[in-house]
Amino acid sequence: MRGVVMHAPGDVRTEDRPDPTIEEPTDAVIRLAATCICGSDLWPYRGVEKVQDSAMGHEYIGVVEEVGAEVRTVKPGDFVVGSFWASDNTCVICRAGFQSRCVNAIPMGAIGTQAQLARIPLADGTLVATPGTPPSDLIPSLMAASDVLGTGWFGATAAQAGPGKTTVVVGDGAVGLMAVLAARELGAERIIAMSRNPQRQELARYFGATDILSQRGDEGVAAVKELTDGVGAHSVVEAVGTQESMLQAIHSTRSGGHMGFVGVTYEVALPGMELFFAEINMLGGPAPVRRFLPDLIQRIWDREIDPGRVFDLTLPLEEAAEGYRAMDERRAVKVLLTP
Repeated sequence: MRGVVMHAPGDVRTEDRPDPTIEEPTDAVIRLAATCICGSDLWPYRGVEKVQDSAMGHEYIGVVEEVGAEVRTVKPGDFVVGSFWASDNTCVICRAGFQSRCVNAIPMGAIGTQAQLARIPLADGTLVATPGTPPSDLIPSLMAASDVLGTGWFGATAAQAGPGKTTVVVGDGAVGLMAVLAARELGAERIIAMSRNPQRQELARYFGATDILSQRGDEGVAAVKELTDGVGAHSVVEAVGTQESMLQAIHSTRSGGHMGFVGVTYEVALPGMELFFAEINMLGGPAPVRRFLPDLIQRIWDREIDPGRVFDLTLPLEEAAEGYRAMDERRAVKVLLTP
């Protein structure tokens, strides 16, 4: 099969990779209908994470081709969506709704799903079948559900966005934009998106932002407080993962409020005394997308939400290198790859 491999920072190639096979009786093999490039893929691309000859990708949707002897919930021919973490969905952590920290969790990034085919471990707990074969126009939205939609949803849920509340989203990448959509669907009364990019501001408004603020850091905090009677927001989602964005999110949350952090953090150190006196609730980490998949798939299937709009560039798998360049240079919010 053809698949994407990152040989070194900035060196992405689509090349021949071995076809996947059933290795465990709980595996499935799917033929991808689409895959995509994640913002977190840019960390190794930029040299922040070490990388050498690594198969890339952790987001995937497609048709089941083969299942192991112990797989019961999906069968060949099913169209499925899966999370970027494989999980058994039965352990005590999964049952509590945190499948991304399953005691048997397997990161799909270690398998690499920017490819024509993929082996999905723990298929029964990881894959969710759609109600039928989706029409082509739903492919982007279902693709978003595999990671960014579920991650944004987790961020908004962790921030307890809801009726009568003001939600602030720090970060205007794909996850931040999906957090805006999630806050809208969860009933937030006011949604403040932090963005300096006109294209992303337009998308944020489409997904439900009522206000756009372009300030960052302390200026961003001051702007939020000006809109919230000087006390900050009930709910704040951090969707970047930098020192500045984390502190901006913490300081934008009112005392007693909730902050959900879903940006992958690198070299972030939070001052203990600032956390102590902020007196806020914080929950975050790698999103348990599997928790939300059945609901999100149904909302997409019923055309209640259109998260696929977050993909603003579609390329064939063979041109993945251009997709990485486009996202790295911020010429694209998120790139859809078609095998």
